[in-house]
Amino acid sequence: MKLSADSLHIRQATADDIPRLYSLEQQCFATDRLSRRSFRRLIKRDTADLWLAEHQPTATDASTETELLGYVLVLYRRGTALSRVYSLAVSPSAQGIGLGRRLMQMAEQAADARGCIHMRLEVRADNPAAIRLYKGLRYRQFAAVDDYYEDHTSALRFEKRIHHFDGQSVTPLPFYAQTTAFTCGPASLMMAMAALRPSMKTDRALELQLWREATTIYMTSGHGGCSPHGLALAAQRRGFNVDLYVNNLGPLFTEGVRNLEKKSVLEIVHQSFLEELQSVQLPIQTQVPDAAALAQRVMAGAIPLVLISSYRFTREKAPHWVVISAADDRYLYLHDPEIDEDDEASATDNVYVPVPYTDFDRMARFGQNALRTTVVLS
Repeated sequence: MKLSADSLHIRQATADDIPRLYSLEQQCFATDRLSRRSFRRLIKRDTADLWLAEHQPTATDASTETELLGYVLVLYRRGTALSRVYSLAVSPSAQGIGLGRRLMQMAEQAADARGCIHMRLEVRADNPAAIRLYKGLRYRQFAAVDDYYEDHTSALRFEKRIHHFDGQSVTPLPFYAQTTAFTCGPASLMMAMAALRPSMKTDRALELQLWREATTIYMTSGHGGCSPHGLALAAQRRGFNVDLYVNNLGPLFTEGVRNLEKKSVLEIVHQSFLEELQSVQLPIQTQVPDAAALAQRVMAGAIPLVLISSYRFTREKAPHWVVISAADDRYLYLHDPEIDEDDEASATDNVYVPVPYTDFDRMARFGQNALRTTVVLS
């Protein structure tokens, strides 16, 4: 049998394919095999995709039978933007022709079409060929699980972002990584200002100067972050048009502060910001725009800074500033100034990060009082 790109056909499986799928399963795996019943259930399931690859005989082939060469099974979880490769199988007769890669690419395209952002998978720790395949496809290991398979072999967990911004930003945004744990606000503001004014120099001196202008001085612990009021004032001082939205008119970030002296300082700083806002006639708007409204602003050329809860990214409930760098009809795309060096991340992982509208509206609130705030530059 001579395999070529023209003779390979990838399609979704049907119940008629179950006997051949089961036979391939026996060839490819010694343990953790899918049963005929499992294949039947998964083919019917609306939260699963089962793609198979066939060799379609050509005029020069001795055999006229269509041969099943491989499959990939993808599972989806309702209410999330996650997809998971449950199983990938390639026939021994089709090894070395790039079929595993083609099946994975098909799986990623299908998951992206369903609105998924990330693809995850598990692979046996003793399967170097599969690990090379996934790393070659830019999957990154994020965990390991002991005693995962029936024969007690460990599993490595990999993940890849499969949805990327494929359009063109109305206002292309440069990336600047915060250099301290408490300057996400200044770093975000610098990205927005540099996008609107490309001649602006972005460096650590400006980062720290903006922090001095916008800081609340204290947080629940450590150095204070930046308030939306301070960031808005800093931007206006530098000649930018600013819209300030805050749904809470009282002092911010005080609910976790038990020290009365620190709380008093937060209140004094907040009052000072309010007085300065009034003196420069920069009003606070309490109707904070949702994801869809922010998308419209972005498409018109504005750049919003948004305070989010960092739990989605770091599993730590802390206030964190990001910039909305682009938008389309399904997603807002974020520039996140905090690079997780412990996770082998780079700036590439932090630009144009896609977040569905509904997820964004959930993450763009912080604390028991559900603080929502954004600073829009134009």
